[in-house]
Amino acid sequence: MGGSRVDGTAAEIFDGTAAEILDGTAAEILDGIRERGTYRRMRILDGAQAPRMEVDGKDVWLFAGSNYLDLARHPEVSEAAARAARDYGCAAGGSRLITGNLSLHEALEAELAGFLGTESALAFNTGYMANVGVIPALTDRPDVVVSDALNHASIVDGCRLSRASVRVFAHGNADALDEVLREVVPAHRRVLVALDGVYSMDGDVAPLDAMIPVARRHGAMVLVDDAHGTGTLGASGRGSAELLGVEADVDVLMGTLGKSFGSFGAFVAGSAALRDLLVNTARSFIFSCALAPPQVEAARAALRLVEREPWRRERLQANAARLRAALGAHGIDCAPSTTHIVPVVIGDNARTMAVCERLLERGFYAQGIRHPSVPADTARLRITPMATHPVEAIDALADAVAEEIAAA
Repeated sequence: MGGSRVDGTAAEIFDGTAAEILDGTAAEILDGIRERGTYRRMRILDGAQAPRMEVDGKDVWLFAGSNYLDLARHPEVSEAAARAARDYGCAAGGSRLITGNLSLHEALEAELAGFLGTESALAFNTGYMANVGVIPALTDRPDVVVSDALNHASIVDGCRLSRASVRVFAHGNADALDEVLREVVPAHRRVLVALDGVYSMDGDVAPLDAMIPVARRHGAMVLVDDAHGTGTLGASGRGSAELLGVEADVDVLMGTLGKSFGSFGAFVAGSAALRDLLVNTARSFIFSCALAPPQVEAARAALRLVEREPWRRERLQANAARLRAALGAHGIDCAPSTTHIVPVVIGDNARTMAVCERLLERGFYAQGIRHPSVPADTARLRITPMATHPVEAIDALADAVAEEIAAA
């Protein structure tokens, strides 16, 4: 590849083949990422998602996953998936609106709606696809989405695709939400307030009981992305809205099947009218192949276990509380976490990843998270215990984290 990035046409800048231009572009961008200390690589894991796994060839305690209730390898879940593969095959064979709408999908959605106490539910292939489908389905240019400053990237991208105006308010601040709504409601056709239920990098629960009444006073619709709360929080496992007593006031609930439910996929739950709207307008639903039968049946089996075995979410939260207390005893503040996502903010990218690698050598996988996944200078270990981690492993991890941070 010849030339460098200057003003001009592609022909003036580059004198190589298209392949050379592509590789040169990649190299230039990746060099910048490396210089900023944010270059990423994928680790190789072997074995079932479990408290212990092989990571990059080393047997370690896994404290970096989202299989919170340890259902991904549960015999009932695995057998349900295997049975579906034998009886229905390994693919749905098309989009839901052509050949992919199996009776299994309809059964899963009915069971999810029954569990959540909503009129209906609709399965999506991922939580990301659910959010980039539902937000543009509800809003367009004359509308506005009012979004928490720390909302997940999928909500941010859903807002961009919607073409609606977007206003961001200070994280978790009901007064700031009220101030923004007072300003935007008179100038827009429809208003959607978008919130995470549990914030995936800090582990705090959104104060839905304070913010939803504000949205209601202003006539705004409310979307809650409860990817990390569904199955793990609330007396019945229905998530952050159940925990805070505001389930009836959530218009659009998004949850995933690939975390607590140990399978793959996502769903949007709400009114029957919402489901009908999404079937007809959500592009990420309409133009995607349907969830495969093994994934659907695994999720159905996991849902039954979530309802039948409350000890899993109780032990998950007990393990998380024990970890926060053990780290606190070493002077490590995990605020604002109150859930099974436990952040240990270190700050510097290089120092954070060095601690992460030394923990791995000691037999603990607690992944370091850097910008842009978190704000600059707030790099952290994002630690996620499971319901089935033994307390000895939790205590040993806390000791190791404290020792490595002190040494870094």
